[in-house]
Amino acid sequence: MTRDRRRTLATWLIAIVVGVLVGFGLNLLDVPSPTLFGGLVAGCVVALTLDNPPQVGRRTTRVSQAVIGTMIGATVTLPALQRLASGWFVAVVVTAATLALSIAGGFLLARLGKIGRLTGVLSMIAGGAGTLTSIARELGGDDRVVAVVQYVRVLLILVTLPAVVLLVFGEHTAAPSDVDTELWSSLGFTVLSVGVGALIGWAIPISTFFLLGPMAVSAALAISGWFGPVEVPGPIVAACFILLGLQVGLRFTRASLKSIAKLLPAAVVLIAVVVLGSALLGWVLAATTGVSALTAYLATTPGGLPAVLAIAADSHADATYVFAVQLARLLLVLLMAPLLSKILGREDLTEPDDSAETSSAR
Repeated sequence: MTRDRRRTLATWLIAIVVGVLVGFGLNLLDVPSPTLFGGLVAGCVVALTLDNPPQVGRRTTRVSQAVIGTMIGATVTLPALQRLASGWFVAVVVTAATLALSIAGGFLLARLGKIGRLTGVLSMIAGGAGTLTSIARELGGDDRVVAVVQYVRVLLILVTLPAVVLLVFGEHTAAPSDVDTELWSSLGFTVLSVGVGALIGWAIPISTFFLLGPMAVSAALAISGWFGPVEVPGPIVAACFILLGLQVGLRFTRASLKSIAKLLPAAVVLIAVVVLGSALLGWVLAATTGVSALTAYLATTPGGLPAVLAIAADSHADATYVFAVQLARLLLVLLMAPLLSKILGREDLTEPDDSAETSSAR
């Protein structure tokens, strides 16, 4: 084994140990999805400590998303779908308002940060951080700025969610289900949902379908009752939560933060405004539809889809409702991104170098 390989393995071991310890501590506080936030903290520690930290591979990330999608789909029930159908109009209006709020924040970011309008909007638009980052340059925006600002938003949401859920809503980790589940049927359910759902994700060239595909398959199986009462085994969920947290945390290297240092204060303030505005829209959703305040807050939270859905499934929120509203916004984002590119126009971008500042021509 080479020296570099030993160093990489040691780094992963330290990250996993830190993630498990932080997750254990948060679990003692009854924080929902504690291992997810443990992985996030571990990833940030490693990224800020090393000059060139390792990254979680794409296949590993997709498998983790598929497992989380399966866990969420297992919570879907027919009554929840019926409640969603009765209040769909208000949910659509609130979703559109959330997007409008984030787009307005993007225009302000462009003006304050002296970057292109398209780059500003793509950086601030709520939902689909990974997808928008991957297609930003193709659309004509500065993918360097979009990537960092999008993941700053996701990081801020993930960091604040435990405190908000625990302190504002008084919500702890949901108690274990009283329904007995068989280990082998749950494993079969998990393998089938992940396998078939991953094939759907592979066939549809949109990265989020590695989460949505298994979610749809597991929801259909759960509603059908073919496997009886099922759930994804806890140790598998915990491992995937740690990996997803690591995947986000490892993006915040010293180099990535330094590249947008001048833009970062304005971005953080505007992200906070969008999050607070989305929370107010969540209050409107709760007041007009009758869903719980926690469900409405998670449904309108502007980003961090896997984490938001995981917390919904791990608490007393209506995970089906949260999933539907978040999915509606994600689909709107994917439809609007090319249109925004045409309206705002492509930007004349220069190739990045070691000293370049992340700005682009208007």
